[in-house]
Amino acid sequence: MSPQQELAGGIEKLGLRMPVEAQDRLLQYLGLLLKWNRVHNLTAIRQIAPMVSAHLLDSLSVATVLSAEHLLDVGSGGGLPGIPLALLWPDAEITLIDSSQKKTAFLQQAKIELDIKNLTVVCSRVEAWQSPAPFDVVISRAFADLQEFVMLAGRHCKKGGTLVAMKGMRPNEEIEGLNKIANVRKIVAVNVPNLNAERHLVLIDP
Repeated sequence: MSPQQELAGGIEKLGLRMPVEAQDRLLQYLGLLLKWNRVHNLTAIRQIAPMVSAHLLDSLSVATVLSAEHLLDVGSGGGLPGIPLALLWPDAEITLIDSSQKKTAFLQQAKIELDIKNLTVVCSRVEAWQSPAPFDVVISRAFADLQEFVMLAGRHCKKGGTLVAMKGMRPNEEIEGLNKIANVRKIVAVNVPNLNAERHLVLIDP
């Protein structure tokens, strides 16, 4: 199965709709990620085929649980889940923040080369950054444990919005510790097509 076929089939299994042109840009993004990865450590995966499920479909699976008009991707690294979500939701405003200049240089280049008009890239520590307005969704994929995520990034989420932590196995110990400072609204097990691993979304009230 080609990466194009795996991506299209995975999007269908997730119950999402995405134009072929946007899917092509997602695969271009993976090519760019691989190219920059030779110099900068953006991902441990070194081939496009496993990236389709582990990176793209994993990121897009967020859209099976929630939607956003203004989303902040904290500790975005190589642009996950922010770039796939920006291509899936062209009407949403997506901001990627990371403290690494090398990583944000890549994110800025991806924005330019893929012509992602609804994407903003910020190079800063999330706890130091002054956002122009709060976000309805603040998400992290591999940023920190739950308590640290809420403490550092929670102030960027508007009242009534959602903090979302993307996790592998259900993080029971982290959830127990978090209950002292925040309310866990819901924990959702997500099935990512062609990914033989547990995935959970932890939805937290700001």
